[in-house]
Amino acid sequence: MAIEETSARTGLEPTPREKVTDPSPGSHLDEQKLKKYYIGSIDQGTTSTRFIIFDGIGQPVAQHQIEFSQKYPQPGWHEHDPREIIKSIEECIEVAVEDFVELGHEISDIRAVGITNQRETTVVWDSNTGEPLYNAIVWSDTRTSALVRTLKSKEGADELLNITGLPLSTYPSSVKLLWLLEHVDPVKKAYEEGRLTFGTIDAWILYNLNGGKEKDLVVTDATNASRTMLMNLHTVEYDAKLLDFFGLDGKKLRLPKIVPSSSAHEFGHFAYGPLEGTRIAGCLGDQSAALVGQQAFTPGSAKNTYGTGCFLLYNVGEKPVISKHGLLATVGYHFGGKREPVYALEGSIAVAGSGVKFLMDNLGFISHSNKISDLAATVEDSGGCVFVTAFSGLFAPYWIDDARGTIFGITQYTEQGHIARATLEATCFQTKAILDAMEKDSGHKLTELAVDGGMSSSDLCMQTQANIIGIPVNRPAMRETTALGAAIAAGFAVDVWKEFDELKEINQKDRVIFEPNITPEQSAKMFKRWTRAVEMCRGWVDTDEANGDF
Repeated sequence: MAIEETSARTGLEPTPREKVTDPSPGSHLDEQKLKKYYIGSIDQGTTSTRFIIFDGIGQPVAQHQIEFSQKYPQPGWHEHDPREIIKSIEECIEVAVEDFVELGHEISDIRAVGITNQRETTVVWDSNTGEPLYNAIVWSDTRTSALVRTLKSKEGADELLNITGLPLSTYPSSVKLLWLLEHVDPVKKAYEEGRLTFGTIDAWILYNLNGGKEKDLVVTDATNASRTMLMNLHTVEYDAKLLDFFGLDGKKLRLPKIVPSSSAHEFGHFAYGPLEGTRIAGCLGDQSAALVGQQAFTPGSAKNTYGTGCFLLYNVGEKPVISKHGLLATVGYHFGGKREPVYALEGSIAVAGSGVKFLMDNLGFISHSNKISDLAATVEDSGGCVFVTAFSGLFAPYWIDDARGTIFGITQYTEQGHIARATLEATCFQTKAILDAMEKDSGHKLTELAVDGGMSSSDLCMQTQANIIGIPVNRPAMRETTALGAAIAAGFAVDVWKEFDELKEINQKDRVIFEPNITPEQSAKMFKRWTRAVEMCRGWVDTDEANGDF
């Protein structure tokens, strides 16, 4: 979701200042050497796919991006065509590699490729043919609402959070798999006959890029596996107790092998195309990849990615912290070898850039998403409007499944600019709620928030974010941090980088800091109004509507 900066003079005028980080005399970064190394990165997101080739200092050299089809067959349903996703990856690689060669490089200069992907999105395919048995069910899909309510009343449900780090919701992959088994006959039949393979998008991509059925590679990394609700967060292995709770027979269902996020051997090689024979050496769920791309390698560091949704991850170290305040516990990254997995607390917001897309596609407020800041800057503030963008319920830290998108405070004074500003503010308010929960869980207050993703390009949005959370917001000059994280995982596996100290210096130059420029009292007043709006949006969907009976 590309959103450009605005220089409009408003009450929340951006006040960024440059922060240039020069390599210190003892720098670990050999720039001349690293500029000769190249790592590819497949970034398979919710609405688009891109392939970026980075050099060894983390700068993009060549790239290509395309959008693919979004399918909404019923209210609350969201699907992708698994075949189209693979085709989009193939096209992006072909174009980016062609550009790379035109710049005078050799394909053999690309030492490895990493993958980062939308998480929780669920694919099932026939183990015998390699063909998908249904569309991919996207992470934001809410068709499982009634199923989740049933599961919450089941014996053992109260133990799941401590085992998986995840609350029962429509979010994890496991409940999507159960829906497929209950409602799609070819899936149910394949399961009964022992030929059903289940995977998240990363597993589907790796399976296909390695040649599909011929190589028959079915693997996933620890960050993606931790989002299925089938993996024990403490052991980083599938748990028989979890499979039993969801009624799944491990002998009938093929699950991907769980491996570290950075590995020279586990992810195989390209079986075809311009990168045929090139090693795939890294794999991270998109939000974990952004954590790595922001070099958040020390406990207490955090990042917030403003994409289709918005996801804030906070590094808690080598032992998981199970949240008591509505957050998720997840694997942040696992670089293998003798290293332990690094865990994170996570706050997930379902709607961020997709809220901007809603104003553009559904309401016609703007002709392109990058115009949202200009529209929002036509007014001094939101004019009393609060937009709770609960299109699929509210995620962390609220977890309100029966909420729906609601705009409060509309009067005859309200203009499009007020609603545009309220749309940007919605993500900022939810980020504030997540940070408050993280402070309670960790016992530490964040002193600065690193940001990336499409919406972070808006100075107005980032200044608003700094004002609402009351701490500086730190934005890198090169904001493809999710793709960079996957490239770092792959490069680390093939010794482009060997020490974390080297990685900490990547993409640190020319960052911009947004300092709060309103009083804490003003910020508290805004957040209080948001909190009241959240409470008022509860209970909008009744049981019949959640089951699809309108």
